[in-house]
Amino acid sequence: MKIIISGGGSGGHIYPAIAIANALKEKGVEDILFVGAKDKIEMDKVPKAGYPIEGLWISGFHRQRKWRNITFPLKLVSSLWKAKKIIDKFKPDVVVGVGGFASGPVLKLAQMKNIPTLIQEQNSYPGITNKLLAKNATRICVAYDNMTNYFEKEKIRITGNPVRKDLLNLDGLKNEAISYFDLDQNKKTLLIFGGSLGARSINEAIAHQSELIQNLKDVQLLWQVGKIYYDEYKDSSISSLTNVKILPFIDRMDLAYSAADVIICRAGALTISEISLVGKPSVFVPSPNVAEDHQTKNAQALTDKNAAVLVADKDANEKMLPRAVELLNDIESQKSLRENLLKLGKPDARDIIAEEILKLV
Repeated sequence: MKIIISGGGSGGHIYPAIAIANALKEKGVEDILFVGAKDKIEMDKVPKAGYPIEGLWISGFHRQRKWRNITFPLKLVSSLWKAKKIIDKFKPDVVVGVGGFASGPVLKLAQMKNIPTLIQEQNSYPGITNKLLAKNATRICVAYDNMTNYFEKEKIRITGNPVRKDLLNLDGLKNEAISYFDLDQNKKTLLIFGGSLGARSINEAIAHQSELIQNLKDVQLLWQVGKIYYDEYKDSSISSLTNVKILPFIDRMDLAYSAADVIICRAGALTISEISLVGKPSVFVPSPNVAEDHQTKNAQALTDKNAAVLVADKDANEKMLPRAVELLNDIESQKSLRENLLKLGKPDARDIIAEEILKLV
């Protein structure tokens, strides 16, 4: 049995893909090949997870800086040609697309060869690539209701988004988390992150409120600024505050979630799925720089069910941190958000998607 998993470009795509691969491996599938985009995160993370990967010369289509699309046709032709070579050599029984640049050429070639394809759509609003591929896809696994607005009802399975197995049980990790991050066990913890690379507007909004942070005597901040922003903030005035811990990257998100009382973050599909699973009250600040503003739609799907707080990116400087502090001090609101979040969590998503893949073999 041979499975190709294609896609990536960000942690939000590749970590769910690895979770699916791990579930397939546990079910006896040994031949799994990843196909990603050269120079993207998957070329590092997938081999570290123990899987082989092939890279395509492909990138997304730039809607604003259109001059950067001058090489796009050449990249597309090159990727289609290499995808054909990979499929002809590997001979997969099923090809899985998890979104991202590389999934388009690989799934398109598989569909042309009548190989069953499964799309794992993580967001509440699908991207252009998945909309185009959906017409000839065999199965489409989704995380949100109302996806019949975009896909054929007969192909859809509501599975949720797959998350890392280490998040399935955080019981008893609080003390370890406090020790790991060198936090004060007597203070409330506000966890702040903007994805694996960080988020400029979230970072700037925190720095903008340094006076407020200094006066929070019973609150501490665990703040992942992102590797590309770390040098900017590590020696700044806010880093000298005793209740602020600045990190370039958090490699133990299970412990970070365990330590957190409230979270400030972006509204990517993977982040929302993880937070729904661990049930942590959160203030979502959707990125405005994503296709079709899908992060806002992701967050609204939760706020419509009273499971989260939403602050627009343009309002982050003035409203983000005060709203999070307000939530830290409102135990009843935390309880309500937590209960509604846990109703939305899908702890078995990775296994359900793996079963759907095996059905197509």
